[in-house]
Amino acid sequence: MKTLLIPFLFVSAILFFGCENSEKSTKTPPSVTPNILIIYLDDLGMGDVSAYNQGTLQTPQFDRLASEGLVFNRGYATSATCTPSRYALLTGIYPWRNTRARVLPGNAPLIIDTTLVTLPKLMKSAGYTTGIVGKWHLGLGGDSLNWNENITPGPNEIGFDYSYIMASTNDRSPTVFVEQNRVAGLSQEDPLYVNYRNNFEGEPTGKDHPEWLKLHPSHGHDMSIQNGVSRIGFMKGGKSALWIDENMTDTLLRKAQRFISSNKNNPFFLYFSLYQPHVPRVPNERFAGKSGLGPRGDAILEADWAVGELLNSLDQQGLTNQTLVIFSSDNGPVLDDGYQDDAVTKLGNHTPWGDLRGGKYSLFDAGTHVPFITRWPGTILPGSSNALVSQLDFLSSFAALTGQKSSSSDSQNILEALLGNSEVGRNELVIESSGRLAYIEGPYAYIPPYEG
Repeated sequence: MKTLLIPFLFVSAILFFGCENSEKSTKTPPSVTPNILIIYLDDLGMGDVSAYNQGTLQTPQFDRLASEGLVFNRGYATSATCTPSRYALLTGIYPWRNTRARVLPGNAPLIIDTTLVTLPKLMKSAGYTTGIVGKWHLGLGGDSLNWNENITPGPNEIGFDYSYIMASTNDRSPTVFVEQNRVAGLSQEDPLYVNYRNNFEGEPTGKDHPEWLKLHPSHGHDMSIQNGVSRIGFMKGGKSALWIDENMTDTLLRKAQRFISSNKNNPFFLYFSLYQPHVPRVPNERFAGKSGLGPRGDAILEADWAVGELLNSLDQQGLTNQTLVIFSSDNGPVLDDGYQDDAVTKLGNHTPWGDLRGGKYSLFDAGTHVPFITRWPGTILPGSSNALVSQLDFLSSFAALTGQKSSSSDSQNILEALLGNSEVGRNELVIESSGRLAYIEGPYAYIPPYEG
């Protein structure tokens, strides 16, 4: 036991006391501060982006970003699951410092302290209009959430001027969008109710009525049915507000395009958070069957198309050269994540994790080592970089970009690496999965000998 305890205590000391900024840049930020567009995918692996040459699926629009920008070979999320990575991206704080930064149920309260200096607050203070469109999964409201009233606190209370988000995840109830703190399209005559402990009387579930399902669960995901898919959690009512899975990407894309068009004359920060290829994978008929890899591959093609359309919107508005685009994913890939959707049987020779070990939920590299691309035509030269970069560092890097000071001791200023002016990023990074930590320094990683 002592042989295990000593290295663990040593690494713990490094984690809490040894993290110092790797590069104190003396360079001045660019003379023009750009619009910033973060495109964030969900469960997308290195091998799922064909520009990395590690899988068989072709993603021409992701590759367009890669060919016009800087491809990072050592880009990281902070966590091998969703909520913690998103927490770190928006706060610049390691998620393991917040015990609530875990994968959340659909009725969880907001886990970001509204007094924190968040990424959108930082951008607002620099004169940017801020927006989020897509997946949120950081909790909404307080402990007694009422979906039929104003839902606060939420994205608007942590710095976003505009928000159009999924209430939770696409596999959790409620399956509705929330726009500016209200459930979008909700009728007062048909209120929405959500419960994560008990079903509502008379409401069917996937467990009791599998014959009603067009996509069957492999484990869990057998509670309330909506659009032929059973989810986690129970809900009742709100029929006017329920989304149709096949149309979700089109809806989110239109909202993001409208935000860009409305703010084309002002600096903007947009966090465009797509949900692909997270389960349930129910792509629009335009993409169904097109990948040859089943719904998971089709969902990635759908996201690839949406990214291309958003880039086209920048072109049409004359904003391409004025916009820093950052493309990444919240964690690594997973195949069967709760639904029988042929993700395993139709995988063929495709390797979503590329040449890495592990995936979502894992401390091995593919759990947090994710696609990571930056593009800013005229400022960032196309190419590749071996700098160690993390989404944790957006806060301090954007502070440097806009001439501000960072409030976070975890987030580091790696702006020069993000812009391709330096091959030096950060020296070390702490990653986590379900509260278990690992440590990366230079070319090495240490995973303590956790049981199992």
